[in-house]
Amino acid sequence: MTILGTGQVRARRWLRGHPLAFDAALAVVVLACMICASFTEPNPGHGRPVFGARVPAPSSVLLMVLGAGALVLRRRRPMAVLVVTGLLSVVEFLLMDPPAPVVMSAVVALFTVAARTDRPTTWRVGLLTMGGLAMAAMVAGPTPWYSQENLGVLAWTGLAGAAGDAVRSRRAFIDAIRERAERAERTREEEARRRVAEERLRIARDLHDVVAHHIALVNVQAGVAAHVMDKRPDQAKEALAHVREASRSALNELRTTVGLLRQTGDPEAPTEPAPGLAVLETLVGTFRNAGLPVEVACTDPDSPLPAAVDLAAYRIIQEALTNVRKHAGAGAKAEVSVVRVGETAEVTVLDDGTGAGPLPAQADSGRHGLIGMRERVTALGGTLTAGPRYGGGFRVHAILPVTSRTRAPGRPGAVGTTGGCV
Repeated sequence: MTILGTGQVRARRWLRGHPLAFDAALAVVVLACMICASFTEPNPGHGRPVFGARVPAPSSVLLMVLGAGALVLRRRRPMAVLVVTGLLSVVEFLLMDPPAPVVMSAVVALFTVAARTDRPTTWRVGLLTMGGLAMAAMVAGPTPWYSQENLGVLAWTGLAGAAGDAVRSRRAFIDAIRERAERAERTREEEARRRVAEERLRIARDLHDVVAHHIALVNVQAGVAAHVMDKRPDQAKEALAHVREASRSALNELRTTVGLLRQTGDPEAPTEPAPGLAVLETLVGTFRNAGLPVEVACTDPDSPLPAAVDLAAYRIIQEALTNVRKHAGAGAKAEVSVVRVGETAEVTVLDDGTGAGPLPAQADSGRHGLIGMRERVTALGGTLTAGPRYGGGFRVHAILPVTSRTRAPGRPGAVGTTGGCV
């Protein structure tokens, strides 16, 4: 059974790849059927049809050969083949007595037209073919108009049109299902690529925030330690302790972020929660230890924020203070405020720096700090503005919707809550 089934599959593939050969074989089969039927007397008067009771005329054989030969081109020129076979059938009805079954070729041609055109064309062409052939058989045929042979012409042509229309409908249905499946597959692939791109962007933002913040603090503390190493070793030791603490925090946050990229079977990723406003004082303390005075003002300390908003607020403050430490110059001070206003939370970071280094807005073309903050806020449906203040300094202001449904990176829940200063 397996060998037979494999042979059938191969034969079908070969025939699909060689349609002209299939049509030639079909023409031979139709010609054989017409010749066999031309030797049969269908209505001898009583009993069953008798084979060999009559012999077709040479002209009838020629018409049958022409009708069968036209079927070889039925795929390329279906309408022309139907016209040719229909005319040959009418000629057979008009001139030959007894007529040969040339109408078989017209039935196959009508099936092809119905299978390869639309339904309105099938109806028009089918009715015209049925009426024309049946009328020619009833009027010009040797048998009475009500004979079963004439009614058979009407039935066979109608059946051919209906069968061809059914085949066309089935092919259209299968093509629609295949197209829908391919479109769904393309949609799934595009969605997967989009999610991968979003996840890569999120991880890149987190890595930038973590590395930029801690490396800036390490750089400052290392500079302080090198400056006071000889004269004030105690202060140098304190600065080196801050360097060690900042580097440890950076490693821990990097381990938490990169742990999301592990595959199944890798060691278990860290389970520490993502940072948020609950540890804002710790974050501010690192900047104060680095020599940047920071004042913090928060309202509604008992009103928690959704997890995604809480993380975004923390990262915005972290990046903004890092920029202040890097660009605002010596002696700059910073102010941080987190205020709950209705269904939004407003995060503001101000500084009064003199701009000893390039301002973030001026250096933004080659940096990703402000871009990352803006992307975080936009992902939550909020707005962010950043620019110089009147009279000196810089201002970062973010408005975050508290009712955001955006999923927090690295958290399973869609809308979680966390403690904090808001």
